[in-house]
Amino acid sequence: MESINRADGLAAVRAEIVRACRDAGRDPASVTLVAVSKTFGADAIEPVIAAGQRVFGENRVQEAKAKWPQLRARFGDLELHLVGSLQANKAREAVALFNAIHSVDRASLAAALAKEIAGQARRPLLFVEINTGAEPQKAGVQPQDADAFLAACRDRYGLTISGLMCIPPLHEAPAPHFALTARIARRNGLALLSMGMSADFPAAIALGATHVRVGTAIFGERGHLASSES
Repeated sequence: MESINRADGLAAVRAEIVRACRDAGRDPASVTLVAVSKTFGADAIEPVIAAGQRVFGENRVQEAKAKWPQLRARFGDLELHLVGSLQANKAREAVALFNAIHSVDRASLAAALAKEIAGQARRPLLFVEINTGAEPQKAGVQPQDADAFLAACRDRYGLTISGLMCIPPLHEAPAPHFALTARIARRNGLALLSMGMSADFPAAIALGATHVRVGTAIFGERGHLASSES
């Protein structure tokens, strides 16, 4: 029954993406759905793959290492995005495992990623995370520091940053935070915007999101797969 529900959840999310794109005058193909499978095991992920989903998101390097090599060996063309915070000492594993990293947010991490990208000859898509609400408990670059950090990524570390990511404050309307992130991206010539989760991805699409990170609406409430690494 769970597998049917997850396939139905995926179908419902895809239909909502199409509606949101139609309302915004956008091509649905311009929005990538990242199915966030953190804390869920292979048995929960496989029905979603079987329903046609190929792009997945994970929060933790160690958890992803435990699940995805076997899934990729079985299913082939799966794309994996790191959507959680990344420790600089996990940069080597992250570059080796992920097709995209959504959480570049500090100089030490930029330097570690630059070293590993050069050494491994792999080029994952990189997003800088913006802390749009200036929340002290959250990761991310402060909005007023974003331009300088993006310039440092390019000029000091030689990184190609493709876009920005944000997670709006839980108890605030998300649209102003999406709009702020989009403005920073525009003035820095960045094409990609990782914005919107299960509760607010239609609003993110209206404001230009190219990647929406949806977990609960597809997989249901979170499981408790053990992991302590970021």
